[in-house]
Amino acid sequence: MSVAEPRRIALFRHAKADWPQVSDHERPLAERGRMDAAVAGRRLTGSGLGFDLALCSTATRTRETWKLAVHELDHRPKTVYEERVYEASPGQLIALLNEVPDDVGTLILIGHNPGVHGLAEILAGSADEDARDRMNRRGFPAAAFAVLSFEGSWKGLEPGVARLTDYWAPSE
Repeated sequence: MSVAEPRRIALFRHAKADWPQVSDHERPLAERGRMDAAVAGRRLTGSGLGFDLALCSTATRTRETWKLAVHELDHRPKTVYEERVYEASPGQLIALLNEVPDDVGTLILIGHNPGVHGLAEILAGSADEDARDRMNRRGFPAAAFAVLSFEGSWKGLEPGVARLTDYWAPSE
């Protein structure tokens, strides 16, 4: 892929997690989360995005979310389980995305709040007004995702260079 072609990134927050007596990293999805993850996968398919790469936190709830969502996609992308996504700040997520090879055109990151929501806000220098209004109104609840596009290399991804093109949350 040429660096002149627009790149797209979907920022996907894990679905609703349960609160059993386990470490935060090992928390599984709640029943509602399992349903919402599959619905989000169907919505991602409907958006027409074909992912080249998925970067997924190693936490149980993100891995379960991705397993249920990817089952709904037309194409299963290469998936990398990346421990640096867990508890990452927006700046740490940008640094991770700067490492993505330029042959990746469309990427999905499955992670956690507040990092994922903060990253969407920081990257979006411009936006489809409807998508921005919905994200501002809803925040970034469990199983929500935002889609952004930008031009250039992944190494050049920085605050304000992307456009928010889509946003979805359960019960939309």
